[in-house]
Amino acid sequence: MATRWGIASAGKISHDFATALATLPTGEHEIVGVAARDLSRAKVFAKLHNVSNAYGSYQDLANDRDVEVVYIGVLNPQHLEVAKLMLSNGKHVLCEKPLTLNVKQTRDLINFANEKGLFLMEAIWSRCFPTYEWIKEEVNSGRLGEIKQVIATFGVPIADVERLRKNELGGGTILDLGVYTIQFASFIYNGDKPTSIKSSGHLNENGIDTSMSATLTYDGGRTATILTHAVVSLPNEAFVIGTKGTLRVPQFWCPTKLVLPSGQERSLTLPEGAHRFNFCNSAGLRYEAAEVRRCLKAGLKESPFVTHEESLAIAMIEDELRRQIGVVYSEDK
Repeated sequence: MATRWGIASAGKISHDFATALATLPTGEHEIVGVAARDLSRAKVFAKLHNVSNAYGSYQDLANDRDVEVVYIGVLNPQHLEVAKLMLSNGKHVLCEKPLTLNVKQTRDLINFANEKGLFLMEAIWSRCFPTYEWIKEEVNSGRLGEIKQVIATFGVPIADVERLRKNELGGGTILDLGVYTIQFASFIYNGDKPTSIKSSGHLNENGIDTSMSATLTYDGGRTATILTHAVVSLPNEAFVIGTKGTLRVPQFWCPTKLVLPSGQERSLTLPEGAHRFNFCNSAGLRYEAAEVRRCLKAGLKESPFVTHEESLAIAMIEDELRRQIGVVYSEDK
């Protein structure tokens, strides 16, 4: 039986998710409803993606008894509210990153999902790529030696994008781009928490970070260096550096290729979608959708790829980076 999806928001990332979903085997996934604050946008989305029901409110989507799990692609400040609405109405939830705006909200949402006995996952799609299995295999093989340094940079010129430049929209590079660099370091270091965090960066006129540079120190002589930028493009790759060699991961947030210490490459090919994707390698969103289906069929309430504990740890690091740089949302107060 197909996993029955609802889509909350008819924006660009929701379009990419729906397009990626359609690349999976027929009969495994079905979108049965989509909702947007503007009904006309929901109807356009529904027509393009062959969705039977279009709604002009998220409440209407939550009321749809055919919906089993909801993909939430709304703006950052709405994540908590919309996710709790869906959970309140018995829907499992896959919520775009960042899961919420801060660790307090994240803890609230996780506790709420646990109380309802429903599945909740932060949509850190990176973790579901087969490439991440290859990375872990390389690290665990010992061929890199002892891992002592992780470097991850993510910068694109997006400083003028409204949702990223405004405080009230939960903007900034830390939540939009930095979450990927943080999760990568956490992935390599097996979820260990840093013993110290030192960060700096620049703010725009709205008090939102346009850049962030941070050093995360871990025990055992391990360090992670992470950088984000909204004004200039960065190399946008990650390095895992050990005592015997270095692994390079281009486009580490959605990688289709690894460069091994020998210089050899290991790669995969993503399928074409029926519609044009908005973002890099968005066909890879199929992997997180498949993971949600696997978890639901197994009766799991969280994915081992992105556990609730790790979402909390990532949120704590995001909070500390923002605190040191001076980014404050009204929801923090």
